[in-house]
Amino acid sequence: MGKHILLAVTGSISAYKSADIANELTKKGYTVDVLMSKSSLEFITPLTLQSLTKRRVHTGVMDEPNPSKINHIELTKPADLFLVAPATANIIGKLANGIADDLISTLALALPSDRAKLIAPAMNTNMYDHPIVQRNLQTLKEIGYKEIQPRESLLACGDFGSGALATADTIIEKVVNTLEGEEA
Repeated sequence: MGKHILLAVTGSISAYKSADIANELTKKGYTVDVLMSKSSLEFITPLTLQSLTKRRVHTGVMDEPNPSKINHIELTKPADLFLVAPATANIIGKLANGIADDLISTLALALPSDRAKLIAPAMNTNMYDHPIVQRNLQTLKEIGYKEIQPRESLLACGDFGSGALATADTIIEKVVNTLEGEEA
């Protein structure tokens, strides 16, 4: 396959599911570079994702492992697909409004516009349905992001409704279909 995926993990309780996503995509032969927001580190460790992908996990915009290269620029060059899973309301807002104050949002702005971009929201139903979040998702769609719809489920907060991260299988299927040209 030889395709390269940037998996951005943000601070949602569903961040633990990123391990399954990274693991399965790696098993399918994709190269998976993981980017983690500061808040995602409260839910899952970089070591877990590094062990599954066999790749260094990136956690900070100022973390520059190679002094001769700018990390958030270099990471975009081989990328065929940028996947944000889970995507919090915070990162959705940052991406839709061009705010670049962490690794994920900075890298997203540096990503060439012709790269495939998928976003899998995960949050409370009221947050997901909020007009600002919906407007931000619409803005992202207008600039080339495809949304992987959240599920309706019992949420971590105890509410029932839309906002649960799509299943790992659904996300993986969408990634594979996008990379293999099976989606318009």
